[in-house]
Amino acid sequence: MSYSTKQKELILDVIKSKKKEFTIKDIFNELDGVGLTTVYRLVDKLVEDGLINKNISKDNITTYEYLEKCDHENHFYLKCDICKKLEHVDCDCIDELYNHINKNHKFKLNKENIVINGTCSKCEKRERLC
Repeated sequence: MSYSTKQKELILDVIKSKKKEFTIKDIFNELDGVGLTTVYRLVDKLVEDGLINKNISKDNITTYEYLEKCDHENHFYLKCDICKKLEHVDCDCIDELYNHINKNHKFKLNKENIVINGTCSKCEKRERLC
């Protein structure tokens, strides 16, 4: 499917500016002259291409996250479940986990989109104070 370069660039610029999870409506609300259907189609294509991550909450709410492009083969993302911040990490230790899962569980991970959920240090500190 083909998209106008201008529309695609506008949508990508808005997506790249997001530092936390976003919804399709968040993106649509920041755009002028781009239809909602176009936003849905392009976001689906970006998920398929591995440029953004799609999340469905236990409440059945769909959110997305932009995954920074990285040329480093050994990288992953840490995502805080509280503040929703997504942090890119370059680290060779991911190879050990990747190999373990592949060998012992017969499952090949997509090394470009490994997201590990947890709690960041700021939110952990905040939770302890409450």
